[in-house]
Amino acid sequence: MKKNKSPCIDMCDFSHTKGWCLGCARTREECKNWKSLKPYALNILQKDLQKRMAQIQTESNK
Repeated sequence: MKKNKSPCIDMCDFSHTKGWCLGCARTREECKNWKSLKPYALNILQKDLQKRMAQIQTESNK
């Protein structure tokens, strides 16, 4: 089974109020555990990351 590539864009900045990286929307813990996540957990997290990035972009446009 193909392993999902990390969403990291090498812009690590965890200054969001919820502790999310402003580059990929993951928490430090999610970054650390990325490679060991099962496919089901990765799919769920990837959907959450899309929502988080949208929220980060909305907040930065205010």
